[in-house]
Amino acid sequence: MRSADSVADPWRGLADGRLLEALKNPLAAAEDALARLDERVRASPIQEGFVSRSHFQDACASLWLAGELVMLEDLVLRDARMDIRSPTHEVTRAEAVLRARRKIAAAAPDWALSADGLEILRGAGEAGTAEPEPAGQGDRGDDATLEMPGDADPLAGELAALDRALASSSKLLSRDAPLARTPRDPLIYDPDWAEGDRLEAWQRAAAASQSEPPLLSAAILWDAWDSDPPLERQAWLGALLVAATLRARHKTRSHLCCVNSALRLIPREKRRSRDRATRLAAFLTAIAAGAEAGMQDHDRWLLARRRLESKLKGRRSSSRLPALVEFILARPIASAGMIAAELGVTPRAAQDMVAELGLREMTGRGRYRAWGIL
Repeated sequence: MRSADSVADPWRGLADGRLLEALKNPLAAAEDALARLDERVRASPIQEGFVSRSHFQDACASLWLAGELVMLEDLVLRDARMDIRSPTHEVTRAEAVLRARRKIAAAAPDWALSADGLEILRGAGEAGTAEPEPAGQGDRGDDATLEMPGDADPLAGELAALDRALASSSKLLSRDAPLARTPRDPLIYDPDWAEGDRLEAWQRAAAASQSEPPLLSAAILWDAWDSDPPLERQAWLGALLVAATLRARHKTRSHLCCVNSALRLIPREKRRSRDRATRLAAFLTAIAAGAEAGMQDHDRWLLARRRLESKLKGRRSSSRLPALVEFILARPIASAGMIAAELGVTPRAAQDMVAELGLREMTGRGRYRAWGIL
């Protein structure tokens, strides 16, 4: 087991400067590589496609780090609700990571670390996120809208009273839904886990990191989460919150850092070392390596886009091929059904358009084929 001190005090060892000295070179390399990747994505004509693809890749990498293998093809088809087989438990978990990444990327930079954001990402606040009432509307206004004239029906008063009671109960339940959740089964969840206290401690550590460099703060927060995950069933959320921290600190403005994809490039012996300095250096080295790999992928996808666009010369203005190019670049793979649903054509026409662009078939199958650019 790792030392409990690193969990209780994530900033232990920074005061004397020895840890900072050991991390100086990896930190500088990671800062430079991540900044260059973010700037390249910001100015790229395939920014949306790069971000969309990175979500899929990072979700699969998250399961890979947990010892599970999820095929990228299965996750893409599951996301499009065009599975060719029953989704496994691992694919379902990867889909949860994918949805969480999209929520974080689509929201404000500081949303994921807020109380409301954490509740929704944990799945505890979905039912309690009712829209606020319009200004000036309260219980009396609701009563007025439910009133019925007493002359029209002898039961009008009783029915109106029943409607008011139902409306009031629904409003109360929507507000207090997180408090009224069904108790967790002790056979599945540890009743002594103290999830709320652990998460609050990690949040306090995140709040105390504002004076530190963004990537150093991210490394320490990742190590604190990885050493003792606050959430019993969603340990994968830590890497996404670390990426959200970098976005909230404006280190990444154009994309959400793929922490899982970066950690996959580093040997497990370094990521899970007993020595804290080794783990922190491994995280920073991973971020630098992940940024370099991201730039290579970006340049390769941009070159593929230019190659496909060269085949669009002389096409009619009503051609659907340009839309197909953008759709293919937005996902690692696409089936004929996905293309047909997106472009509003028949599956047969989708296959003909794929043949015109000369896309490579990625699955090696005669049926349920999929094409793409990896």
